[in-house]
Amino acid sequence: MKCLHVNLTHCYGIKSLSAKFDFDTKGNVFSVYAPNGVMKTSFANTFRDLCSSQDTSDRIWPSNNTERNIADEDGEPLTPECIFVIEPYNEKFRSDRISRLLVNDSLRERYEEIYLEIEKKTEVLVKGLKPLSGLKKEICEELSNAITHDRSEFLRAIARVKYEVENEEDTPLGDVTFSTIFNPKVEPVLSDQSFREKIREYVEKYDELVSKSTFFKKGVFTHNNAVDIAKNLNSNGFFNANHSVYIRMDGKKTEIRSLEELEKAIQVEKDKILTDEDLRTAFENIDKRLTKNADLKKFRLCLEKHQVILAELNNPDSLKQKLWISYLIRLKDDYLALMQCIDSGKEELNRIVEEAASQRTQWAEVISIFNDRFSVPFVVRMDNQEDVILKSDAPSICFDFLQDLNDDDSDSVSIEEDILKSVLSNGERRALYILNIIFEVEARKASGQETLFIVDDIADSFDYKNKYAIIEYLKAVSEEPFFKQIILSHNFDFYRTVSSRLNLKRQSRMLASKISGKIVLQEEVYQRSAPFSHWRRNLGENAMLIASIPFLRNLAEFSGDDSSYTRLTSLLHIKSDTDNFTIGDLESLIKHILYDQDSLDLSSKEDLVINVIYQVSDNLLNDDTETLSLEDKIVLSIAIRLKIESFMIREINDTSFWEGITSNQTVKLINRYKTDFPDERDNIRLLERVNLMTPENIHLNSFMYEPILDLSAHHLKKLYCRVCTC
Repeated sequence: MKCLHVNLTHCYGIKSLSAKFDFDTKGNVFSVYAPNGVMKTSFANTFRDLCSSQDTSDRIWPSNNTERNIADEDGEPLTPECIFVIEPYNEKFRSDRISRLLVNDSLRERYEEIYLEIEKKTEVLVKGLKPLSGLKKEICEELSNAITHDRSEFLRAIARVKYEVENEEDTPLGDVTFSTIFNPKVEPVLSDQSFREKIREYVEKYDELVSKSTFFKKGVFTHNNAVDIAKNLNSNGFFNANHSVYIRMDGKKTEIRSLEELEKAIQVEKDKILTDEDLRTAFENIDKRLTKNADLKKFRLCLEKHQVILAELNNPDSLKQKLWISYLIRLKDDYLALMQCIDSGKEELNRIVEEAASQRTQWAEVISIFNDRFSVPFVVRMDNQEDVILKSDAPSICFDFLQDLNDDDSDSVSIEEDILKSVLSNGERRALYILNIIFEVEARKASGQETLFIVDDIADSFDYKNKYAIIEYLKAVSEEPFFKQIILSHNFDFYRTVSSRLNLKRQSRMLASKISGKIVLQEEVYQRSAPFSHWRRNLGENAMLIASIPFLRNLAEFSGDDSSYTRLTSLLHIKSDTDNFTIGDLESLIKHILYDQDSLDLSSKEDLVINVIYQVSDNLLNDDTETLSLEDKIVLSIAIRLKIESFMIREINDTSFWEGITSNQTVKLINRYKTDFPDERDNIRLLERVNLMTPENIHLNSFMYEPILDLSAHHLKKLYCRVCTC
């Protein structure tokens, strides 16, 4: 982007604006001073609409035909992604580009290569777990939660049960479907205390019957073990080889010669237990609770088929683990293949994670920029750098609140962002906003994204230290060749400081004004040397001559020239000699105070200065420019004050009082007028308005002229018209 063409019509109050920002020849940054109500916010809002791909309108007069043409040097419209509007403050703003500052491609590629193989093996295992568990989704999460009580720790969970899977035998629990027991309709019943009491009764009765059996033995040899033995003998051809076994039934030693005889003997012993009347009654007490809905009925059928579950229902958490372990045992080959893959990559993964955690990424550079430059009672850090680098997790930004901001060794305490905001001042909260702005800018820098930044009074409400920190950062941004900036401000001091610190060219320092309703951006007249030297070279211009009076008066005061100070005061307040003060008298004082002005030769030396002040002010009223130069505003302010003092002196009509005032004349006249004319409320309001809008620094400290620039030209003109009627 070498050049920006902006043509706006009826955009948020901008009636018309046509401007060209030539970045190629005038530099990457333009600063624009725009007094309140001229165009700053409307300009920023228009670009914000473009950035958000939204239409622009005139909110007050929506029927106006809005036109928004913003294009580059080739006439191509700017795309939203190349624009970023920096608001004065937006507490909710969060850059969505932060993660890009933590990218380390080589580390991530090594990490992902290992995990890609792990993921493939995991998919095979999960595919096998799906029919066994009856779950269609979140299989890894459910298994993880059952074993580690953390749904996100699948790999840790399967590693934890490695011994059981490798060393335990298959059990009937592998035939039980996880989803049949653990689902939203069944789990509330399992958690009911009365239902669990009935389960306890059943288990106690079952254990009692098993303990009385001469065939089974509780905890050592159950019917499940017997079935397993029968299967193993048959699968290994034991009976086909004409072997036999002896079992004890009803206290007698009995020979078994075939699988059928063994299965029949096992079934007889099972029936003796499971058909017991008391046990059946205990089961029926359980059964009554399991007919309310389809899921409970399905669970009931599962219990009938696999009564081994009943003994486990008193401890659902343990049952969950046992079910998953039983499934993994049945999928042992797939499980062991995954574990081998994990074990072989574990050492390399640990090295990668350690390297990621120790890296100083661009994110850390942002943290350094903020922590080092900004004066706030907290420092910023990030806890999950390795996860962001390797797993694309969202960065976890953390804050440490400092007990003593001025002590480098001060104690600190970790604090959540919401709590931090509640204890910060407005300026400190704004600094937190700047942190997110820096993230966005640095991310764009890292990706090489060509960007036009519209900076809208970003330093408003900051103390001077943080204000200069912002300016220094804007300077760093300006040094990137693919970054352009238009910095807007209604604060002349900030505007001037930015222009100076960023070393902007004269053509890049703009003042916004309204002329016949149109917004015009003009090159600033007063730049490096401020207005005073410019006025000194142009004292033949009446507006600049009058505007120099406060400055000359200050110089006389600072040099100890009491006589000149007193004489010039007669041009800022109505004194006994004000009406006799000529241009020639002023010329003599100038030559006396400014030693390089011996050749000064003002015209119309016999003219009275007060008449020139009023004449310049009257001419300004006929100018349709809706903004005024600094000298024009000073002349109007002086004229307003002189007019209102003349009015009060005339109304009070007490010469000894008036001539006896030696300081703060306007205020003392106002106070006397209020005392003498308490019922003149309209006039009193006017006097107070004059005292408010023509600040003391017009003549008490004319070096600080920025507040005068911020005064509304429209209101100054209107106020002058009003005092002229007094």
